[in-house]
Amino acid sequence: MTDIPERITIVGRLRNNFLTGLIICAPLAITIWLTFAFIDWADSWVTPYIPQRYNPQYYFDITIPGLGLLIAVVFITVIGFLGKNLIGRSVVNFGESILHRTPLVRTLYRSLKQIFETVLKDQSTSFKKVGLIEFPGPGSWAMVFISTEAQGEIAARLNEEGEEMLAVFLPPTPVPTAGFLLFVPKSKVVMLDMTPEDAAKLLISGGLIAPPWTPKPIAD
Repeated sequence: MTDIPERITIVGRLRNNFLTGLIICAPLAITIWLTFAFIDWADSWVTPYIPQRYNPQYYFDITIPGLGLLIAVVFITVIGFLGKNLIGRSVVNFGESILHRTPLVRTLYRSLKQIFETVLKDQSTSFKKVGLIEFPGPGSWAMVFISTEAQGEIAARLNEEGEEMLAVFLPPTPVPTAGFLLFVPKSKVVMLDMTPEDAAKLLISGGLIAPPWTPKPIAD
């Protein structure tokens, strides 16, 4: 006896078509919206400081999306180029010396500079690895991004028993921009093969988008 395929009603077909269209259009629309929102945000910061004589919008009376972002990228690139030569380095050192003598500002500047240097340097391994730790208790696991090995006084205090410690970042779901800094024994971290990008997708989707994984062959 063969099973008779269930007939889909017109309402069901319309619903399926709508959901299919939503899956196609929603990510595209959100991506475009976020892109233009970022461009508008950058333009709102940079465009007001462009001299009128150099602003094309003054002559054509047309808003040019991305003009401020483009100028910001060029300006930052030029500053980076100048900062590598002797004269530019001297100017940068002079500006930093002023900041280092200013109370409160020097603490903020040093902290931000150290963070950017650590994250952006070519050899940095920060947040390039993903792992699992037991959190908030045994038997339940949470995904973390590996920051670095524990350093300084924290490493000295925690490594007294001979256990190497790792600094890990535990982000929440579905917005992984805030979270907790934890120091965990390296032996307690289960390292994963997935990339930070795939881990971020998994977190943002609440576990719905799991990256594909192929087990590594066992060597003979």
